Amino acid sequence: MTRLARWTAAAAAALLVVGCGSGSSGDGTDEGKNSDTPSAAAPSSGTTSGLPSSLTSQKLDWGRCKGSSNSPAPGSGWQCATLKVPLDYAKPDGGTIGLALIRSKATGGQSKHIGSLLFNFGGPGGSGVSTMPAYESVVGPLHERYDLVSWDPRGVAASEGVRCRGDKAIQAAESVDATPDDATEEAAYFKDAADFGKGCEKAAGKLLSHVSTTDTARDMDLMRQVLGDQKMHYFGISYGTELGGVYAHLFPKNVGRLILDAVVDPSADTVGHAKNQTLGFQRALDDYLKSTGQDPKQGSQKIVDLLNRIDAKPLPTSSGRKLTQTLALTGIVLPLYSKEGWPRLTSALKDAEDGDGSQLLELADGYNDRDSTGHYGTTTHAQRVISCLDDKQRPTPEETKKLLPEFEKISPVFGDFMGWDTAGWCHDWPVAGQYDNPEVSAPGAEPILVVGNTGDPATPYEGARRMADELGKGVGVELTWKGEGHGAYGSGSDCVDSTVNSYLLKGTVPKDGKVCAS
Repeated sequence: MTRLARWTAAAAAALLVVGCGSGSSGDGTDEGKNSDTPSAAAPSSGTTSGLPSSLTSQKLDWGRCKGSSNSPAPGSGWQCATLKVPLDYAKPDGGTIGLALIRSKATGGQSKHIGSLLFNFGGPGGSGVSTMPAYESVVGPLHERYDLVSWDPRGVAASEGVRCRGDKAIQAAESVDATPDDATEEAAYFKDAADFGKGCEKAAGKLLSHVSTTDTARDMDLMRQVLGDQKMHYFGISYGTELGGVYAHLFPKNVGRLILDAVVDPSADTVGHAKNQTLGFQRALDDYLKSTGQDPKQGSQKIVDLLNRIDAKPLPTSSGRKLTQTLALTGIVLPLYSKEGWPRLTSALKDAEDGDGSQLLELADGYNDRDSTGHYGTTTHAQRVISCLDDKQRPTPEETKKLLPEFEKISPVFGDFMGWDTAGWCHDWPVAGQYDNPEVSAPGAEPILVVGNTGDPATPYEGARRMADELGKGVGVELTWKGEGHGAYGSGSDCVDSTVNSYLLKGTVPKDGKVCAS
């Protein structure tokens, strides 16, 4: 079973294909507060009090990065190290785990150096260590004054990454219908969910209770201190916006320049998030259908009819595997993350209508982090263990069935899948969730720039305004882009890129509510 992720490594890779904007470092217009001297000069609030000096005073042993089976080693300009953090922040003198970090030092010299700019690419479960080098081309203008830094959060990839089941079991589970039509399919769906949770518990052990967003936010503040930064400068994308909001709430006095792009609605619970995403993906699909000259309602019904036929009889593919309804839907989702993916979606849908599921399966495999050898990455595993520890709300199968008409009204294509997912994702999970929705209020923090995209499929743009409001008056500052795709920065808008660059490089805070046209 695969959730329509807020951000995945596959979706990130698709976005990285998108051309950058002009790369301008500013438009020369002071729209609000403007200070070229970074706030890093302000005194630290000592947020790591209570941690032993063996952690707060540790020296990172930076060295050449190594490649892995999933990604080659980056160039010589990149360095890697391991940060020790407490397994349990309630027992800071207890056991520790290692977090994998990557950085590339600022290119402009010490006189222009602001500090570290920490990136989280979302998921939860995305690897910052593997994504950061490729993303450097998008944020190149920032590299002159910032060390570009990212990491694999706890439970992710090289940082005690969790693998809940093997490749053969994952492929076998792809035959499980994620939109069950009868009692037999429903039983198989929930059994698979429970089995996955048991596999995670066996693989992660004690770590399973210590991979929450709150734990990672605390890791970030220890990281800030060990890196030598007085203030936290941060760029969070998708789920990374939720993480950034939680950090701001816990450590408001340590907030420097924070960008939150493709914003997760902090006021939404599990069902609310699912409804938001259902709306976002249907909006993106409608925009895609309009671009091909189709009526969105008629075009959506055509896709529903196709999915129903595939549900009854999976399509053959060139690989010999079958394209199931769930895999077909997953294949439709990936191209919606970026407008540049729309032509591929047109081709894949045409082939599927002609009885060939090969292209949709290739797209689904990309989203599911499956390579050509049949090996699956662990992005989805990490996403699940983190989100199920965060999310307190656990709808029962009976409650979900009552919600299905609401989901189907929002989207005839994605509604059924997203509705069932609210019950299946964390069904019979071994550990309890921590909150209904995250606390992100950050009174006393410096202004935080919140960027929303009106065509975002995974994090609908309404979440940006809600995040800005919940951060608090004078803290949350909203920037809107009338564009397409998941995320705004580096997606083709000179207005967005120059506003973000000016904020990060000069401290210029735009007027709350600024809108960038497509």
